[in-house]
Amino acid sequence: MEICLRWKRKNAFSLAALAPLLPSIRRVKTPTDGIMIYSLVTRQAASVFREVQNATTNSIFIAGGPHPSGDPEGTLRYFDYVVIGEGEATLPELVQTLLQGGDVSTVKGIAYRDTDGKIIFTPKREPIELDDFPCFDPHLIKAPIEISRGCPWKCKYCQIPQMFGSKVRHRSIDSIVKYAQHYKDLRFVSSNSFAYGGDGIHPRFDKVEKLLEALHAIGNKDIYFGTFPSEVRPEFVTDESLEMVNKYCTNDRISLGAQSGSECVLREIRRGHSVREVEIAVERCFEHGITPTVDFILGFPDETEEEQEMSLELIKWICIKGGEVRAHYLEPLPGTPYARVSPSKVSEKVNSELGKLALNGKITGSWE
Repeated sequence: MEICLRWKRKNAFSLAALAPLLPSIRRVKTPTDGIMIYSLVTRQAASVFREVQNATTNSIFIAGGPHPSGDPEGTLRYFDYVVIGEGEATLPELVQTLLQGGDVSTVKGIAYRDTDGKIIFTPKREPIELDDFPCFDPHLIKAPIEISRGCPWKCKYCQIPQMFGSKVRHRSIDSIVKYAQHYKDLRFVSSNSFAYGGDGIHPRFDKVEKLLEALHAIGNKDIYFGTFPSEVRPEFVTDESLEMVNKYCTNDRISLGAQSGSECVLREIRRGHSVREVEIAVERCFEHGITPTVDFILGFPDETEEEQEMSLELIKWICIKGGEVRAHYLEPLPGTPYARVSPSKVSEKVNSELGKLALNGKITGSWE
């Protein structure tokens, strides 16, 4: 039975992680006979579900990734199996069990329907050790190096704690350096790059520096740390962390998560930092010659127009200082406390002012 992964550019990182675990996996652009594996986020869910529903192939459909993990019941309306959370250990075991005609109920970390149509959840699988699994197959496809996984903050809009847990795990420096050999430009994945080596709450900049020293020692590498596809938290932006960026890294920008200019909203969404900490982080960036690119979310439930205007004022202040802003509209994600909320409408005034900033090249994103 052929093993295929539904290939899209947007799930390239998933293929990079899965290819070394399933060496015979084949990339396909349409459903085909055999075992069909999908990895998807919420924005892709509707189109993927239509594709699977309309498929005429003789296939076993397996789904994994953020959306299926957050909404396994909804996903099982279309798929045969859902891999919940981390898939490195679960997916190969499930595939092997299916190939051998074994008992799928023995596979931890999945959901499926039994012969009576009842949804079965097998026992939860323990979190993996990142070093036990490769980042990617360098002969097939490369992806940014995941240096850490998990987050202790449990922000209400975020799927990371739900998928990967609140305990932060780190890939070892030796493992990171091994995969860094395959790049000229080094980019990383982490919920907070500056939290490498620590618990995600208390900085361990000694360990961050050891990592950056080791990467810098490879030579002939451009190191982009604290930039997309990662970001940093404002309270981790200190003189020490910024000095390390300037000493070891190529980037002259960092991605910084603020999310709101309202203290009340920040408390409600469980961000764990204040507006003032955002302002201090921005100011420190400029003191060190680094441009902050700051993320904001609009449309939180019960967010008032006044609170949106607080975010607008902070955004304007950042832009005047010379910073960059990425503004987003709240997307209720399955598995999060905001899964079933209705986002509040962005006021006409705030929408108009953000539009003017966008026309002047000050902000990017979509906030409606």
